[in-house]
Amino acid sequence: MPVAALAGFLVVVMAAGLLVVGQFVGGGEEGEEATTCEAGTGAPPSADVPQTSAELDPVQRQTAATIIGVAKGMAIPPRGWVVALATAMQESQMGTVGMDVAVDHDSLGVFQQRPSQGWGSPEQVRDPVYATRTFLERLLTVPGWDTMPVTRAAQIVQRSAFPNAYAKWESLANSLVTDLAGVTGAIQECVPAAQAGPGPAAALPPGIARTAIEFATAETGKPYVWGATGPSSYDCSGLMLRAYERAGIVLPRVSRDQYNAGAHVAVEQAQPGDLLFWAYDQSDPDTIHHVAMYLGNGQMMEAQQTGVPLGTREVKWDEGELLPLATRPGTGSDRA
Repeated sequence: MPVAALAGFLVVVMAAGLLVVGQFVGGGEEGEEATTCEAGTGAPPSADVPQTSAELDPVQRQTAATIIGVAKGMAIPPRGWVVALATAMQESQMGTVGMDVAVDHDSLGVFQQRPSQGWGSPEQVRDPVYATRTFLERLLTVPGWDTMPVTRAAQIVQRSAFPNAYAKWESLANSLVTDLAGVTGAIQECVPAAQAGPGPAAALPPGIARTAIEFATAETGKPYVWGATGPSSYDCSGLMLRAYERAGIVLPRVSRDQYNAGAHVAVEQAQPGDLLFWAYDQSDPDTIHHVAMYLGNGQMMEAQQTGVPLGTREVKWDEGELLPLATRPGTGSDRA
C-alpha cells in the first residue's frame, strides 16, 4: 500500500477512536492458568534491535499503528497486538521489506503471507489492513494463544523456519502498544535473577486509580458469574481485569496472577485502587481464590460469589484468608 494511502487509512482509524484506550475482549475462567512473564530469548536485547517507536522510521510507525488499529477494531486484547507487532517486525521489518516483491517463495506484505498457501491473493496480502485481519483471525483459532509465550503463538500461525526469531521483538512490540495506544502491561517481561527484587510501590499515576474505581463501582448490582468478564456479569478477577483495562493497565486474567501484577504493600498501607487477595493458605499465594479492590475509608468493591450481586462492603482487616500484602497494579513488580 502506498504511504499516502496508508496515512489516509490511519486518519480514519484514529478518528474512529480505535487507538484510544478502552475496553478489550479477554477470555478465560478463574481456574485457567496464565503466564506471569515472557522468557524471550533469555538474553539482553541486542544493540541493533530497536526498543521503542522513536527508533523506527515513519513507515514502520504507521504500519504499527495500522496493526493496532485493526486489532482493536476486531476487539482483540492487547496481548494479541503484541503478537502481531512482533511478527510483523520479524517478517517484513514492519512493512519495509518484501511488501511488493517476494523475498522468500511467494511471500508478500507485512506478515509475508503466501498466496499459494491460502492467505489470499497477492493484492490482498499486500494490503496491511487485510493482512493484519487475516493474521489475527488465524491467531484466534490457536487454543490458549493468549496465555502462551508470544514467540510460540506467532510461530504456530506463521510456521516459520526460525521458530524463536520472534522473541527478540517482544520488548519493541510491548513498547509500541504503550507508545501508540497508551496501554501498559500487555506482556510482563522477565527480569534477570541478578536484577530481581522488590519493585517500588510508587503511587499510581493521577487518574488511574480513580478511573478503575469508577468503572468497578458502576457495575454495582450486576450478578456474579464464575468465569465472566462483563459486561453483564463478572467474577472477582474479571471485574478487576475490566476496571484496570478501562484505566489503561492490562492485568492477567486470574486472581493468583493479578497478585504479581504490581508492587506489594502491606494491607494496612493500602491506597484506593490497590487489590486485596484471599488465599486458602495465607503463606502460599498459589492458593489465592479471591480478589477485591480497596476503595479507601475501610471499604472495598468486589464480585463476591454466586447469588451475591456485585457491591461494596467493609474490609475486615483480621478476616481469615486475607493476605497481608496488597498489590498496586502498574507499579514495580516484586517478582521476576
